[in-house]
Amino acid sequence: MDPCSFVRILIGNLALKFPVSSSSSTTKLSPSSSYCKIKLNNNSDQLASLRQTHQENTVAACFNLDKTQFDAILEKNKSQPSKGSTCLKIDVYSVSDEISCVSGGGNKFLGRVSVPLDLRGAESRASVIHNGWVCVGENKNKKGSAQLYFTVRVEPDPRFVFQFGGEPECSPQVFQVQGSVKQAVFTCKFGFRNCDWNLVSRPSMTEENTLMTCLPSFGIEKDQSSKERKGWSITIHDLSGSPVAMASMVTPFVPSPGSDRVSRSNPGAWLILRPGNYTWKPWGRLEAWREPGNSDTLGYRFGLIHDNIAATSAAATTVVSSSLSSKRGGKFTLDTTTSLASTPVHSPHSSCDFGSGSWPTPGSRPGSGSGSDFQFCTWPSFMYRGFVMSSTVEGVGKVSKPEVEIGVQHVTCTEDAAAYVALAAALDLSMDACKLFSQKLRKELRQQMRNWFVV
Repeated sequence: MDPCSFVRILIGNLALKFPVSSSSSTTKLSPSSSYCKIKLNNNSDQLASLRQTHQENTVAACFNLDKTQFDAILEKNKSQPSKGSTCLKIDVYSVSDEISCVSGGGNKFLGRVSVPLDLRGAESRASVIHNGWVCVGENKNKKGSAQLYFTVRVEPDPRFVFQFGGEPECSPQVFQVQGSVKQAVFTCKFGFRNCDWNLVSRPSMTEENTLMTCLPSFGIEKDQSSKERKGWSITIHDLSGSPVAMASMVTPFVPSPGSDRVSRSNPGAWLILRPGNYTWKPWGRLEAWREPGNSDTLGYRFGLIHDNIAATSAAATTVVSSSLSSKRGGKFTLDTTTSLASTPVHSPHSSCDFGSGSWPTPGSRPGSGSGSDFQFCTWPSFMYRGFVMSSTVEGVGKVSKPEVEIGVQHVTCTEDAAAYVALAAALDLSMDACKLFSQKLRKELRQQMRNWFVV
């Protein structure tokens, strides 16, 4: 099926400058301590600092619109022209220790800039809505007002959307979604491993199926989930039954001494694996824990693993580290868009252009081709640009059917999509793995202690 339509609104190249006042009663506010709050409809407000001079090709904020949101803006602009177009709003503030006696203390609101959004054709082509200086404040039409420089760019961002047909531990099907149409594309197999994952001698893909099939010998069953949670594994298969990705718990989730929670200093960990040369190869590493001082917050860190190196936490290059509410759930997101403003991933001669939106393709060589072009470029940020993927996560105790969005540019084969689906499953299962050990897990997640032998 075709991907779903999404549109991204990028705001960047921010700068603020103040007029030079000859009045001795007013102190000039410092642009270095200025910031803005960027708003769009009911989306969460985004904060960004303001420089004295604008820096090209930086992104400070990004809003993602799915087709429903996009169509709603188009319809409003069309049906209610008298009320004006939907606007992007930028509230500008300045903070200074040396504030004039007239302004008082605290943050000083300088004014608001509104940018009408014309999104016609945005699903198929990129366009720059604004690029340049505008006046802010009460004196917008006078020479004494502050001026804000910014760029607003709208571009299509098609994504493949997948949805689990049930909770990952129940081994559901995974559907690709396009509007109201769903089509099964993957199946999941949840199970337990009962051997240590040996990265030096990884099992082959056929052996992996055998390791997942174990029979108990004589022994007394006892739930071990109250002491540790280990050996969980979920394998993603295509519709022909071939395994195309796997998430395997490689570090047990155990309570820290004297507590009933997994600590940040000793997190549990998953490897996300992809098939290659008739064996499993590590692609990413996900770590999860309970944040200290707040048992309702799940902390996580995901890193990409270079080829042909050990899949330890030190070897994984972190691309996202954040947290989620274990009660309310939330959304796990891999998006390098706004990180481009603070972490340079291109050399000064590379082909990234905020205005034109031209990006080098993965594996291509930017700039003039000299080796120095790569001096600022880290491996993950060079390979993964803009929006990569997101996955919904429900709170503990709620039925969780993760919905996964993946940027089209990051999917070139079935295994690409399956790896992100496996990552989504691992994060969802981490919500249960990080439950307080005083709480009982559901039966699908409780491994019984037995004497095992491999068939």
